Amino acid sequence: MSKTKIICGDCLDVMKDMDDNSIDLTVTSPPYDNLRTYGGIEWNQKIWQNVIQELYRITKPGGVVVWVVGDATINGSETGTSFEQALWAKSCGFNLHDTMIYEKSNSQYPSSNRYNQIYEYMFVWSKGKPKTINLLRDKKNKYAGTKKISGTGRQKDGKLVPTKSNRVYKNYGLRGNIWRYATGGGVSSSDPIAFGHPAIFPEKLAKDHILSWSSAGDLVLDPFMGSGTTGKMARLLGRDFIGIEINQEYCEIAKKRIAGVEPLFDAAGI
Repeated sequence: MSKTKIICGDCLDVMKDMDDNSIDLTVTSPPYDNLRTYGGIEWNQKIWQNVIQELYRITKPGGVVVWVVGDATINGSETGTSFEQALWAKSCGFNLHDTMIYEKSNSQYPSSNRYNQIYEYMFVWSKGKPKTINLLRDKKNKYAGTKKISGTGRQKDGKLVPTKSNRVYKNYGLRGNIWRYATGGGVSSSDPIAFGHPAIFPEKLAKDHILSWSSAGDLVLDPFMGSGTTGKMARLLGRDFIGIEINQEYCEIAKKRIAGVEPLFDAAGI
């Protein structure tokens, strides 16, 4: 049976007591600059730098961190904090395995002087080469069943060379690294209680990353647990889970959401 542990407290304090190289996968969404107050909890550069350093320490070799983040616009300019965090993660030792986009189905804050903001970054950091890669192949292929034809390919020096292929198109191909999800009340989650948190991300987003970068029985962490979306999906998919949340109200929401989940399968049965 998958194990779940929820800790109400400051993630930095909690992670400092965690063992080195103990976490297989982290799927989390930290505060975005000053876009939310989260009960007045402080969030600044020094804190996020320390958080990322701790994540590197506790992540297993081959483990992955999925960091879902966006930027605030202050005095007419986006902060760029997301890029700073990605570069800091690299300086801590992480590989920037993939820079992905989470595209939303709607815009929460329509703008009058720039294009509507409908995406956030999903940085995929790995500690060395990822030990688990289960790339999702659910992009329907309109050429399914037909043979790939010969053509040309461009070399590094710009020259075109003939190419040949004997492969047949499969029914579904590898999806791209822009993932689009329906968002909004009653859509991001099937749990009405989840919307007691001001900024949940879609359950399917967490599910897709857990499937992509971990295996049944692995230990998944969310140091900014919020309403417990990552925990719910981890339990559903037979992973162990540790969730940390500093806000007591959100801890209670997460506990209720995760407690009602019956795993689709148990790691022992795989």
